[in-house]
Amino acid sequence: MFGVYSRCLATVESAPCKPRYRNALLAVMGPFELLRRWPLVRQATQGDPLGLGRAVRSERSERLRPRTATADRVVGSICPYCAVGCAQRVYVKDEQIVQIEGDPDSPISRGRLCPKGAATKSLVTGSARQHRVKYRRPHATRWEELPLDRAMDMIADRVIATRAQTWESSSGSGGGERIYNRSLGIASLGGATLDNEENYLIKKLFTGLGVVQVENQARI
Repeated sequence: MFGVYSRCLATVESAPCKPRYRNALLAVMGPFELLRRWPLVRQATQGDPLGLGRAVRSERSERLRPRTATADRVVGSICPYCAVGCAQRVYVKDEQIVQIEGDPDSPISRGRLCPKGAATKSLVTGSARQHRVKYRRPHATRWEELPLDRAMDMIADRVIATRAQTWESSSGSGGGERIYNRSLGIASLGGATLDNEENYLIKKLFTGLGVVQVENQARI
């Protein structure tokens, strides 16, 4: 009965007649229209007996569209926070990030993100994000902006100077001499999102410099 009624209503709504006649017909069918909109009836007549699909949509939800629908492309990424390494899908439109969601293809997270990971978009697009290197000189009261190349050169100069000042070749003499070839003035603590390849390169670099205090947040 309800299936026949639905087809009749669709015919009336699309009929090529004058609006006043169409409105009159719809007014007569008004009670049936209310009954047709009842979720239980929609479940029975629209092939959705469990109420998991179209039958439970409201007029408002019918008009809703996902925030990812307008994206030009999707870029795979990894959540920048903890050591779990949840995969993300970054949705981009006009070279701007419009949404970040979990990647269901990831064997680690299977599309899930914690509240912090789900809010990663604000980390990228937030107005408080810094886009330039900030440096505060010793005893200074304010921060100043530096070009990235200059900041990298300053870091390299400090590493070289610290290594030279704290280098330990050996201790003792004669038969009791112990060879060290190390520097205890530098330490490295890697972030949790570094992968195995990045940690390998960091360990190789600092070992070559004689640094023995090399750790990673994920292992700690």
